[in-house]
Parts: sequence; structure tokens; C-alpha cells
Amino acid sequence: MTLAIGLFVIATLLIAALGGYALYLWRRVWRNERLQAEARTQQQTALAEDLRILASCLLEEQVPLIEGAIRIKVLLDNYDVALGQHPRCQVFQQLFEATEQVPTHAAWKALDKQERRRHEAQFSALELQHKAEARRSARWLLDEALPKSRDAA
Repeated sequence: MTLAIGLFVIATLLIAALGGYALYLWRRVWRNERLQAEARTQQQTALAEDLRILASCLLEEQVPLIEGAIRIKVLLDNYDVALGQHPRCQVFQQLFEATEQVPTHAAWKALDKQERRRHEAQFSALELQHKAEARRSARWLLDEALPKSRDAA
């Protein structure tokens, strides 16, 4: 009888210890999930602010149209794929696709002058064709699609 009571006490203590450890592990999981959610929220806020800045720069012509459109497209893909595919944002996708074969950085510098001029002529033609629509889309992003800036609140 005494042995049975002793084994019962040991089993109860073991179950309580394992339950306590399981609770500790679950609290760590919940904490990590909360931290990941906070990080995602901060990332989304930062991306929205970056999009607002780029759209404003595009409207104020502080960034070349093609470069601004490409940057906006890439940020939209990271911010909200559905928003990036919205009909009002298609101009950014079109400009990206029309210029994605153009070399960048060191490869651009390595191009001969004739090849660079050919690409620059293409940029000019694309800008003439899409400038008004890109500006309307940037304005729509600022006014309707993106959350209001923290500074404006």
C-alpha cells in the first residue's frame, strides 16, 4: 500500500513537472508568435511609408519616372501582391516588364554609348507613353490605396 502511494505521488509530481514544462514551452511559442506579428506589422508600416515617399517623389519629379515606377512595383510586390495587381497599378508592372532586360549598375556602365543611347531612347518613349498614367496611379496610391502617413496623423 505504501509503495502504491509513493508511486502515485511520484507520478503526480512527474505529471505536474511535465505540465509545467509544457506550459513554459507554449508561453515561448505564444511570445514568438506575438513578436513575429509585431515584426510583420512594423515591416508593413515601413513598406507603406516607403511607397508613400516614392509615390510623392514620382509626382514631384524628384526621381526619374522609369526608376520610380520600377521601385514602386517592387515595393508593392512586397507590401501587398493584390494591390500590385490592381488595375490602377498595372502601369508600374508594364514599365517594369518593358525595362527588365536593361542592364543595371556595373553592366550599364560597361555598355557602349550606342547601346546606352538605345536604352535611353526606349526610356524616353516609355515615359512619354506612360507618364500621365503613372502619375495618376501614384496619386491614387497616396490618396486612396495606402494608409495615411504617420506624420500626417
